[in-house]
Amino acid sequence: MIATIMWKLVKDAPLCKIKGTPFEAHFISHGRSPFPHNAAGVPWTATFIQSKEDPIANLHEDMAAEQKARATYDKLIQVSDDPGVTDALRFLREREVVHFQRFGETLRIVEEYKGSKKYH
Repeated sequence: MIATIMWKLVKDAPLCKIKGTPFEAHFISHGRSPFPHNAAGVPWTATFIQSKEDPIANLHEDMAAEQKARATYDKLIQVSDDPGVTDALRFLREREVVHFQRFGETLRIVEEYKGSKKYH
C-alpha cells in the first residue's frame, strides 16, 4: 500500500524536482518504480523476518513490528503536505493499532493455552 502511495507521488515528477533530493539515489537505481527498501536505502531481504519456534516470542515480535509501523506512519503524517496522502496514512496508522490489538488478544489466548492442563 505504501509503495502505491509513493509511486503516485512521484510518477509524474519532473526530473528537475527529483535532482538534489533524497529520492535522487532511488531514482538513479530504480527510476520511479517502487522498490522495497528501508529509509537508508537498504533493500528488503528475507533476513528482516524474525521467527522463533516459540509462538509467544513471535507474537511479541509481531506486536513490536506493528508499533514500529505505527510510529513510522506518525512521522510520515508529520511531513505530508497532501491531504489525500495524509488521510491514507492516518487510515494505515489506525490499521497498525488494530493489528497490535489483535496480536495482543492472540498472545493472551496462547499464554492461557500454554498454561492450561492438557488432558489426553
